[in-house]
Amino acid sequence: MAAIREAGLALIHAHGYEAMSLRELAREVGLTAGALYNHIDNKQTLLFDLIDEHMDQVLAHLEEALAVDADPRGRMADFVRFHLLYHIDHRLEVFIGHSELRSLTPENRDVILAKRRLYEDRVTAVIEDGVRGGLFAVADSRVAAYGILAMLTGVCTWFDPRGRLDADAVIRIYTDMVLKGLAAPSRP
Repeated sequence: MAAIREAGLALIHAHGYEAMSLRELAREVGLTAGALYNHIDNKQTLLFDLIDEHMDQVLAHLEEALAVDADPRGRMADFVRFHLLYHIDHRLEVFIGHSELRSLTPENRDVILAKRRLYEDRVTAVIEDGVRGGLFAVADSRVAAYGILAMLTGVCTWFDPRGRLDADAVIRIYTDMVLKGLAAPSRP
């Protein structure tokens, strides 16, 4: 099943969900089209399983990342590091999770959107903790979370591990931007 998942990710990434055929997938993994159905029910199930497993993984690892530090600034820094590294290391899953959400059935899309809300809620909660503690000052914690998520997720589109900056340098830059953007003004 792992080979089917990997080939499915690569084919959907390369051609898009609509253009990918199960015959092509079967050929990639050395199965007949009929034998492929012993492993997956249909193309929609494959897509849902790929995105759903990605969301389960990202949520599980998020909890691990946020458990490290009690201070909201530390948790936000841990979050930035986690989010960037996960998105750098799982580019295909992230791309498909965003670009092919439209291809899910309404029922499957609702499941994924609920998991995305859980992720957004956790980031929002860190911001709200910082606001309550006087460390952060934002007009709307949810909007701040959306802005941070959009900025961080963009790393998938441009980061190149062979580029001028390594992942740690990018993490330092982004962490600095996020924490400065959230910071409450210093008191005289």
